[in-house]
Amino acid sequence: MATETPPPAKPQAHLPSTEEFTEVQQSAEFGELRRAHRSFAFPLTVAFIAWYLLYVLLSNYAGGFMGTKVAGNVNVALVLGLAQFLTTFLIAWWYARHAAAKLDPKAEAIKSRMEGGA
Repeated sequence: MATETPPPAKPQAHLPSTEEFTEVQQSAEFGELRRAHRSFAFPLTVAFIAWYLLYVLLSNYAGGFMGTKVAGNVNVALVLGLAQFLTTFLIAWWYARHAAAKLDPKAEAIKSRMEGGA
Protein backbone atom coordinates (compact mmCIF):
# COMPACT_ATOMS: atom_id res chain seq x y z
CA MET A 1 0.00 0.00 0.00
CA ALA A 2 1.52 3.31 -1.14
CA THR A 3 0.98 6.45 0.84
CA GLU A 4 1.43 9.88 -0.57
CA THR A 5 3.42 12.34 1.40
CA PRO A 6 2.60 15.99 1.00
CA PRO A 7 5.26 18.23 -0.54
CA PRO A 8 7.49 20.04 1.90
CA ALA A 9 5.89 23.19 3.20
CA LYS A 10 7.36 26.43 1.89
CA PRO A 11 7.72 29.27 4.33
CA GLN A 12 4.72 31.53 3.86
CA ALA A 13 5.74 34.93 2.47
CA HIS A 14 4.37 37.98 4.20
CA LEU A 15 1.28 39.18 2.34
CA PRO A 16 1.05 42.96 2.55
CA SER A 17 -2.20 44.54 3.58
CA THR A 18 -4.11 47.09 1.53
CA GLU A 19 -2.82 49.83 3.81
CA GLU A 20 0.77 48.73 3.22
CA PHE A 21 0.23 48.78 -0.55
CA THR A 22 -1.27 52.26 -0.33
CA GLU A 23 1.61 53.46 1.85
CA VAL A 24 4.20 52.14 -0.59
CA GLN A 25 2.33 53.59 -3.56
CA GLN A 26 2.47 57.04 -1.94
CA SER A 27 6.16 56.75 -1.01
CA ALA A 28 8.89 58.79 -2.68
CA GLU A 29 10.72 55.58 -3.63
CA PHE A 30 7.72 54.28 -5.59
CA GLY A 31 7.21 57.70 -7.17
CA GLU A 32 10.83 57.63 -8.32
CA LEU A 33 10.33 54.15 -9.81
CA ARG A 34 7.18 55.27 -11.62
CA ARG A 35 8.94 58.41 -12.89
CA ALA A 36 11.91 56.37 -14.17
CA HIS A 37 9.56 54.09 -16.08
CA ARG A 38 7.39 56.86 -17.52
CA SER A 39 10.31 59.08 -18.53
CA PHE A 40 11.59 56.23 -20.68
CA ALA A 41 8.43 54.54 -21.93
CA PHE A 42 6.20 57.50 -22.79
CA PRO A 43 8.62 59.44 -25.05
CA LEU A 44 9.66 56.28 -26.88
CA THR A 45 6.05 55.25 -27.37
CA VAL A 46 5.16 58.67 -28.81
CA ALA A 47 8.25 58.64 -31.04
CA PHE A 48 7.52 55.16 -32.36
CA ILE A 49 3.86 55.94 -33.08
CA ALA A 50 4.93 59.11 -34.92
CA TRP A 51 7.49 57.10 -36.91
CA TYR A 52 4.86 54.50 -37.76
CA LEU A 53 2.30 57.13 -38.80
CA LEU A 54 4.93 58.86 -40.93
CA TYR A 55 5.47 55.57 -42.78
CA VAL A 56 1.73 55.10 -43.29
CA LEU A 57 1.25 58.69 -44.49
CA LEU A 58 4.20 58.47 -46.85
CA SER A 59 2.81 55.20 -48.21
CA ASN A 60 -0.56 56.81 -48.86
CA TYR A 61 0.40 60.28 -50.06
CA ALA A 62 3.99 60.10 -51.34
CA GLY A 63 3.86 57.15 -53.70
CA GLY A 64 6.48 58.62 -56.01
CA PHE A 65 8.97 59.03 -53.17
CA MET A 66 8.23 55.62 -51.67
CA GLY A 67 8.63 54.02 -55.11
CA THR A 68 12.11 55.47 -55.59
CA LYS A 69 14.57 52.66 -56.30
CA VAL A 70 17.42 52.37 -53.85
CA ALA A 71 19.20 49.34 -55.28
CA GLY A 72 17.84 46.92 -57.85
CA ASN A 73 14.20 46.21 -57.02
CA VAL A 74 14.57 47.58 -53.49
CA ASN A 75 12.70 50.85 -53.05
CA VAL A 76 12.35 53.40 -50.25
CA ALA A 77 9.08 51.83 -49.07
CA LEU A 78 10.74 48.45 -48.51
CA VAL A 79 13.70 50.00 -46.69
CA LEU A 80 11.42 52.05 -44.40
CA GLY A 81 9.13 49.06 -43.84
CA LEU A 82 12.05 46.90 -42.75
CA ALA A 83 13.27 49.77 -40.59
CA GLN A 84 9.94 49.54 -38.74
CA PHE A 85 10.84 46.00 -37.66
CA LEU A 86 14.38 47.01 -36.78
CA THR A 87 13.25 49.90 -34.59
CA THR A 88 10.73 47.66 -32.84
CA PHE A 89 13.46 45.23 -31.84
CA LEU A 90 15.88 48.00 -30.92
CA ILE A 91 13.34 49.67 -28.65
CA ALA A 92 12.55 46.34 -26.96
CA TRP A 93 16.27 45.68 -26.41
CA TRP A 94 16.85 49.21 -25.15
CA TYR A 95 13.93 48.96 -22.74
CA ALA A 96 15.16 45.60 -21.43
CA ARG A 97 18.55 47.17 -20.68
CA HIS A 98 16.93 50.21 -19.07
CA ALA A 99 14.64 48.05 -16.93
CA ALA A 100 17.49 45.79 -15.81
CA ALA A 101 19.70 48.72 -14.88
CA LYS A 102 17.26 51.25 -13.45
CA LEU A 103 13.83 49.76 -12.78
CA ASP A 104 14.41 46.21 -11.59
CA PRO A 105 16.74 47.05 -8.66
CA LYS A 106 14.28 49.66 -7.33
CA ALA A 107 11.29 47.36 -7.81
CA GLU A 108 13.10 44.44 -6.16
CA ALA A 109 13.98 46.62 -3.15
CA ILE A 110 10.34 47.64 -2.73
CA LYS A 111 9.13 44.05 -3.21
CA SER A 112 11.57 42.54 -0.73
CA ARG A 113 10.76 45.20 1.86
CA MET A 114 7.03 44.53 1.46
CA GLU A 115 7.37 40.75 1.55
CA GLY A 116 9.70 40.95 4.51
CA GLY A 117 7.15 42.98 6.41
CA ALA A 118 9.69 45.66 7.24
